[in-house]
Amino acid sequence: MAYKTCVSIAETTPKKIQSALRKALQKSDYAEIRFDFLRPEYVPEALHLVQNHLRRCVCTLRPKSEGGKFDGTEQNRISILKLIAEYRPYLLDLEFSAVSKNKPLLEYVRKTGTHILVSWHDFKKTPSFSTLHSRMQKMKKFSKNIKIVTMANSISDATTVLSLYRKQDEGLVAFSMGDYGRVSRILCMSLGSPFTYVSLGKPVAPGQFSVDEVKSIIRLQK
Repeated sequence: MAYKTCVSIAETTPKKIQSALRKALQKSDYAEIRFDFLRPEYVPEALHLVQNHLRRCVCTLRPKSEGGKFDGTEQNRISILKLIAEYRPYLLDLEFSAVSKNKPLLEYVRKTGTHILVSWHDFKKTPSFSTLHSRMQKMKKFSKNIKIVTMANSISDATTVLSLYRKQDEGLVAFSMGDYGRVSRILCMSLGSPFTYVSLGKPVAPGQFSVDEVKSIIRLQK
């Protein structure tokens, strides 16, 4: 089993993204660029600065309605997502709600040759296994690459999310947020996740480990 990491980068200027990305890719297999932390007009410059590294990047433009920072119109967000897709990153994170409602966006991204990571989050709770499994089946219609993340309010919640790996062969990134979900960020890799999300230091999401912490844990398991 390959234990791989993806450093989440949430910077507010193109230069800071470029600098953080260089550091991230020295330590990590992949990096996630959170473009929603940028002002929209800065995105083209950021893409230009990091274009040579995008084949190792997951690109995300998360709206406020989905727990992100982007607060512009959905029409503007879709235009930016299309631009990012043209740079052909490793994966383009598209929310399940977005791909479900916007077939033209899905078709456009596919025509660029960019692979899609369909994501779904619950920032308050963890639904039942049957609910999560049903959601996963619907997400698989759009891509084999799926991300399901919930808030764990107990160890049982984390176990529920990890149980999804029994029903998915590859391409599933599933874990829980929060203190109760921390262990799932490690265990997901041994269950088949292509990578786990980490930070360079300060967590970008609740319960997130740093890349150094996860690398230390991986070394202990070898």
